[in-house]
Amino acid sequence: MASCEARWVGDRERAQALISAIEADDPEMFNAELTEMDDGQVELVVRVESSNIPSLQATMDDLLACLAVAEASLEVIHD
Repeated sequence: MASCEARWVGDRERAQALISAIEADDPEMFNAELTEMDDGQVELVVRVESSNIPSLQATMDDLLACLAVAEASLEVIHD
């Protein structure tokens, strides 16, 4: 079994938008968790488990690409 996680810290609204961006793809591929931080921000943790490393890498690549596009889009909208 192989596993990996990605972490992101920011405001709740943006974190929920990021989750929405990856849930549309395949929500069974990962587990996403939001945790409140002391400074009012949240930490988004996206965890992936797979039976082998090549599959894990492919899944993480897909998720990170979706997150990057979503974050870039949010930057354009908020600027």
